[in-house]
Amino acid sequence: MFPHRLNDTRAYAIAQTLLDGFNRHYRLFSETNRAAKARFEEADWHGQQRAQRERIEFYDIRVDEAVDRLQREFDTAHITGDTWQQVKLHYIGLLTNHHQPELAETFFNSVTTKILHHRYFRNDFLFVRPAISTEYIENDEPASLPTYRAYYPTRETLRETLLRIVNNFQLRCPFEDLERDIDDVLAALRRQVGENVRLRANFQIQVLSSLFYRNKGAYLIGKIVNGFSETPMALPILHRPDGRLAIDTALFSEDDMLMLFSFARAYFMVDMEIPSAYVQFLRSLMPRKPRSEIYAALGLQKQGKNAFYRDFLYHLRHSSDKFGIAPGIKGMVMLVFDLPSFPYVFKVIKDYYPPQKDTSRELIKSKYLLVKTHDRVGRMADTLEYTSVAFPRSRISDELVAELKQFCPSQIEELDDALIIKHLYIERRMIPLNIYLQDASREQIEHAVIEYGNAIKDLVAANIFPGDMLWKNFGVTRHGKVVFYDYDEIEYLTDCNFRRVPEPRNEEEEMSGEIWYTVGPKDVFPETFGPFLLGNSAVREVFMKHHADLLEPAYWQGHKDRIKAGHVHDVFPYEAHRRFAYHRQERQPATSAAAA
Repeated sequence: MFPHRLNDTRAYAIAQTLLDGFNRHYRLFSETNRAAKARFEEADWHGQQRAQRERIEFYDIRVDEAVDRLQREFDTAHITGDTWQQVKLHYIGLLTNHHQPELAETFFNSVTTKILHHRYFRNDFLFVRPAISTEYIENDEPASLPTYRAYYPTRETLRETLLRIVNNFQLRCPFEDLERDIDDVLAALRRQVGENVRLRANFQIQVLSSLFYRNKGAYLIGKIVNGFSETPMALPILHRPDGRLAIDTALFSEDDMLMLFSFARAYFMVDMEIPSAYVQFLRSLMPRKPRSEIYAALGLQKQGKNAFYRDFLYHLRHSSDKFGIAPGIKGMVMLVFDLPSFPYVFKVIKDYYPPQKDTSRELIKSKYLLVKTHDRVGRMADTLEYTSVAFPRSRISDELVAELKQFCPSQIEELDDALIIKHLYIERRMIPLNIYLQDASREQIEHAVIEYGNAIKDLVAANIFPGDMLWKNFGVTRHGKVVFYDYDEIEYLTDCNFRRVPEPRNEEEEMSGEIWYTVGPKDVFPETFGPFLLGNSAVREVFMKHHADLLEPAYWQGHKDRIKAGHVHDVFPYEAHRRFAYHRQERQPATSAAAA
């Protein structure tokens, strides 16, 4: 219950201190996003990667700063519940007319739960639901840009308008041939909507005011409105080898956008004053994508976690099935469970590991943090990390409770009618690749095995050695992409030593059932992968046709050398045949292609 009156003079000062901490966080977050444009123009890819890693750490640093300040200045350990309720009311008042109220509410929760610890399971101090509406927030300052700009071309001025849209972003690098690129965009648009589509009275192109930066690309995001029809639009802009720019392709479907904003890709850097307006715009392009995943894709992963947890609680209230052990081969270091009606899995680090797993809880957590801060190149699932999550005991199967008590006793606590899990990861549910292959047709096997090899090669090019490459550690998404999701043995490629198995020196070594040569802690022998992966003849045939190079140390060592020399891999969230350069090459006469 809320207090009848605001009578604690400290409450307002505490609320203002909390908001000051959030405002400092968002200012630094925005400065990093704004600087992405200059890094892109200068082709500073290592700087872009460094900024991505550092930005992820910003939030926790600012939360710790706020906690420290509140404890020093207000002795928060001895503040009563009545005062905390007053703090929340003052905070709500301070968020009136704020441009990021939903993020500020999440920051409030993050700070207060650190101070209150277990007391927050049953209280009125948190923003369990949003208190401030994010509808129709806009920056009214005269010099500010609106969330998106609208352009109103006719059929005759469409080409000129597209040129203006791109030029309005004022990228300092010249384009290789922007007129040619716009012609390619128009041709792709006609293929998408038809040559003779009728332009309605409200025909317009709406474009978000900031470019979206990730890896080595800048993405122009918008939509084409024609009557009641809305067509998503994304134009990736890349550097050519000579430093000039080019529009690489044009994406015009919801599925294209879902791949672009996939949970298996790194977060974008976007300069946005009103994040909720960007989320609302993007939801109009991807209505099936949860708000939580859109917030995360924009680099607001803590807000994504908060929105996800609200969705989770809402789902629990409207479902009745029970949490149980997830199907598939049980992991040696993770206990994995799910709720059949909910499209995610929950992963808890076990307390005990078999002898062949030389690891620890802290080491496993460090591997998951590595993935969080690395470019996931569309091949590693994003994870949501939570501490002290309360599950209703009545919704957990007895079998799962027994497993948790057997393998994770240090991670659970029973409290009234709840089971508290002290630390867990949550990921999008996928079909484990080993299960997918069991019932797959020949065509599906071929596609999955090619995708599996491509996934490993994308990881290799991004400086990741998966470690355990067994089929069970990869999943198949609903788009048919293969994604890696078991990170406890992951390493940087540049930290590994790729070797060929030495030739035996005598008959005794040749006949030995044991490894007779020395193996260092980071030594990898790619030619030994085959016996573990290729027992199925149908799988082996496809693998050897498309990915036999993965069994050669030279393949891995070559990529390692390139990365150590400073090369940064290009990552495309679309197939190679979608690229304009691919089609231009196809259209070239054979003689000129040969000359090139």
